[in-house]
Amino acid sequence: MSNIDYQTLLDNALKSVVKDALIHAQFNGLGDGAHFYITFKTRAPGVVLPDFLRIRYPDIMTIVLQYSYNNLHVSDKEFGVQLTFDGRPFFIRVPFSALVEFKDPSVDFMLSFQPKTATASADNDMELPLDEKTESVPDNGRIVSLDEFRKNRNKH
Repeated sequence: MSNIDYQTLLDNALKSVVKDALIHAQFNGLGDGAHFYITFKTRAPGVVLPDFLRIRYPDIMTIVLQYSYNNLHVSDKEFGVQLTFDGRPFFIRVPFSALVEFKDPSVDFMLSFQPKTATASADNDMELPLDEKTESVPDNGRIVSLDEFRKNRNKH
């Protein structure tokens, strides 16, 4: 006889709370100052995310659903939403299995999850697999963010 995995049962029950809150937002919008902070594993199987965001956030990312989101769609296993990054709209998809945290600060509500670690799957047509060598390159101070140059250039 195998043991009951109570942690998985509890995580699934709590993720249904997140799903129901997102369904409510899908059909009714977010009112009265409500906003959701949703943190997820960017390399979890099934996550659809533009490559530049996956590079910028190689492990976890937090999105905010408040004013400027569109096309929120919720299913039993995942949700998808269009958000604006760097002034351009992008559609992302997040399976509930990738969730790390869900917050609604307007009512002081938070749930935390322990997603199972797994390698990213290639079922994502927006994902380009990263070369293993790229991930293990040490930062010897030679990697420079272009954002610093953009900030300095905008000051002149």
